[in-house]
Amino acid sequence: MKLSAASPFAPSDAALRARKPGILAFMSEVFRDWRLALAGVSPKATTPTRSAPDRAKQGAIALVGAGPGARDLLTLRAAQRLSQADIVFYDRLVDPEVLELARSEAELVYVGKAVGACAWPQERIDAVIVAAALQGKRVVRLKSGDPCMFGRATEELAAARANGIPVEIVPGVTAASAAGAALGRSLTERGATDRVVFATGMCRAGDDTPDWGASTRPGTTLALYMGVRQAPVIEANLIAAGVPAASEVEIVSDISTDRQRIATCQLGALAATIRSEKIGNPAIILIRHDKGVACLGGTGELQSRDVGKAGKAPLVADF
Repeated sequence: MKLSAASPFAPSDAALRARKPGILAFMSEVFRDWRLALAGVSPKATTPTRSAPDRAKQGAIALVGAGPGARDLLTLRAAQRLSQADIVFYDRLVDPEVLELARSEAELVYVGKAVGACAWPQERIDAVIVAAALQGKRVVRLKSGDPCMFGRATEELAAARANGIPVEIVPGVTAASAAGAALGRSLTERGATDRVVFATGMCRAGDDTPDWGASTRPGTTLALYMGVRQAPVIEANLIAAGVPAASEVEIVSDISTDRQRIATCQLGALAATIRSEKIGNPAIILIRHDKGVACLGGTGELQSRDVGKAGKAPLVADF
C-alpha cells in the first residue's frame, strides 16, 4: 500500500522504499497503542521515540477530524497524521487520549474556544497554523468531530491556500453518526424518515436566527449541533412550522465518552427536558419528524409505527 502522492504529508519515494514493512507496521503500532490504552498503560511509556518524519522543504497543514470523543473512533489516517506532525493545534473537545497518538517530539498547542470565553478567535488560529507551516513544519489542526461539519474548515483552508501552503482534510466521525450508534438506532428508518438534515443551533452575532422548520418536512431527521442553549427557540420555531409537538427527540451529550448521557422526550418538551436534566454542551439533538406521527385533538398524543424507543439502553455486542 502506498500513500497518495496528492497528500502534502506523503513522504518522498526514497522514504517509501526505505520503509519496511510500511503502512502495515504503522497500523500494527496504532492498534497496539489502543490495546495498551485500554489496559491503562500509556503508549508513550512503552513506545520508542519516533524519528522525525522525512519532510519536504515546504510545510503542510492537515485539518484532522478527531471524531466525537473516544480515541478508538479515530480513523487510521488521522492517527497517521498525528504520528507525522511536528506541531498539533487542538480544540477544546479533543480527548486527551487522542493526543497520546502524536509523536513524542511534537509540540501540542491548545487553541480551544468556549462560548462566551474565546481566547483564540478564528483569525488568530488561522495566523498561527499558517506561520508554523511557513517555517517548514507539518501542522495538524485537530478538530473534534469532522472538520467540514461546523468546524470552521473554510476559513483555515482559505488561509492556507492564500499563502501557497499544501493543505488536506482528514474526515472524522461526526456527532450525528456517533449519536445514532450510541442510541443503537439508525438516523433514517424506512417508511418513517428518509432524509437527514444537519443544522446548527448557533449563529454569529448579527445573523438572523436560523429557520429550522423550513427544511423539516415529514420524513426528516433533524440533527442539531450546538443547540442546547437555543432549545426554547428551536422548539417554538419547529412547532410553528408544523412539526408535531409529539415528534420524537433524542439528546446525546458527551458522545462515546464515559460521561455520555442520553435523554428522550417529545418536541413539545425539548426545552423543559434539557432544563430538568441539566444537559449541557457538547450535545447533539435529533428530532424525528416521522411520516407516521400525528398530534390528535391537540393533546400531543404520539401515534407512530413501532420503530423501537431509543430511551431503552440497547444491547451492545461485547468484542
